[in-house]
Amino acid sequence: MNPAEDYILNQPEPFKSILIQLQVLVETTVPEVRLDFKYRLPFYYLNDKPFCYFNASCKKGYVDLCLWNSAHLTVHLDKLVTDGRKVMKSLRYFNVDEIDGKIVVELLQEAKSVNHKGFYKS
Repeated sequence: MNPAEDYILNQPEPFKSILIQLQVLVETTVPEVRLDFKYRLPFYYLNDKPFCYFNASCKKGYVDLCLWNSAHLTVHLDKLVTDGRKVMKSLRYFNVDEIDGKIVVELLQEAKSVNHKGFYKS
């Protein structure tokens, strides 16, 4: 098992269930992504460029699905959290029942379409 999968499977509940659900959504929506372990987090790459990553914050009680090119996104902006970050935006979940697969899929599809644009918006 690779370190990214270890990270996901070794989380306490409800974080583990949230991460597994998000993993399924990412890998079925964008099957060409590659899961790696960067910055001590499960990190997905698309065409060798950063795509998204998971961050489980057990102390604060949530899991973030962070979208690397979020500066270029136009759908479901009201669902994205910045939490004091200048560019990075994420979907934040406190329990697995909060995950709306339709929203996640639509954001992932748009993120895929803008993946070539880079991190910052010019």
